[in-house]
Amino acid sequence: MLRFEFHNPTRIIFGKGRLAEAGAWIEGLSRKVLLVIGRGSIKRHGIFDIVMDSIKAHEIRVEVLEGVQSNPILSKVEEGIEIVRREGLDLVAALGGGSVMDTAKAIAAGALLEGGSVWDFFSGKQQITQALPVVAIPTLAASGSEMNGYMVITNEKTGHKLAAGSPHLYPAISILDPETTFSVPGDYTAYGGVDAICHLLEPYFNGPYPYTPVQDRLAEGLIKTIMETTQGAIESPRDYDSRASMMWAATLALCGLTKAGVGDHFFPVHVIEHAVSALFGVPHGAGLAALLPGWMKWRAGKEAGKIAQFGARVFELGKTVNAPSAINAFTGWLRRIGCPASLSELGISKKDHQRIADNASRQVTVWNMDPPYSRENILKILSLSQ
Repeated sequence: MLRFEFHNPTRIIFGKGRLAEAGAWIEGLSRKVLLVIGRGSIKRHGIFDIVMDSIKAHEIRVEVLEGVQSNPILSKVEEGIEIVRREGLDLVAALGGGSVMDTAKAIAAGALLEGGSVWDFFSGKQQITQALPVVAIPTLAASGSEMNGYMVITNEKTGHKLAAGSPHLYPAISILDPETTFSVPGDYTAYGGVDAICHLLEPYFNGPYPYTPVQDRLAEGLIKTIMETTQGAIESPRDYDSRASMMWAATLALCGLTKAGVGDHFFPVHVIEHAVSALFGVPHGAGLAALLPGWMKWRAGKEAGKIAQFGARVFELGKTVNAPSAINAFTGWLRRIGCPASLSELGISKKDHQRIADNASRQVTVWNMDPPYSRENILKILSLSQ
């Protein structure tokens, strides 16, 4: 196990009925708040009203930024920054999925930026040295953004979807009420499960240190839990136990715990998927599902033993397990929950590979991922994912 530092400052408020406590928790941090939301589903299902009633009951001034889309865009971040500065707000609250939380984080960092553009954080031109406090109220089990310091935004002018991170972006408080996820449809429940699993697989397969039994067992246990509860939530959308376990497991998947001690590593599947969703507008989890089997085939050339271990421990394949059987088992699970398992199932063809590789190379450059993720290798992964 390599040397590491682990510190997670986010306070988690978890459980049934906690949504109605939002105002009380926010009041301890601010009385002038920007509330960031998506495109309407939380209003249709009454979630927005519960939070707004709670905030107003504590006489907190609130402005609302509405309309954050899946694969959140830079212009919406800039709109939020303008509201925060104009109204003198000093906290950003997010009520929604990963896209809403990432938008809120970008606003929190950009609102305090003096000179330059918030996009400079994503292009590597500036580091985030401060941010307004963030409160996250997730309504989807997927991104883990509620307990980490990362965010992903798409620049709709350049067509690039890039990530940035900072310790300043950890939410001060995250309120996790599993009942907010009851209304998530089956396909997005499945995509959320895949996203959370991919967050665990990236350090599991890509860490440089060969002996990581603590991290491996943590990841494998969480993966099995997410697989079981994703299927349970799809079959019974209002099953509290499935939704609650899935929500907490997805949060733990990217809080820094399972990667501590594995060493510096890349998130290649996410990097390539960001290019796919930036160019084709597919849901993030669907893009990951389409890429993961192909990427695992490519990785098997370097790490067949670890992929076989994944198959043995997660799918209990027994003595006959090997990398191909592990990949086939994982692909079968993706299809059982209704996810695509290849790019062709997303309507993406071989002629699109060059564009995807060109786009992904932008993040590769920012994160110094070449080698091993040269444009040539990205094209090989795309071919295996077709």
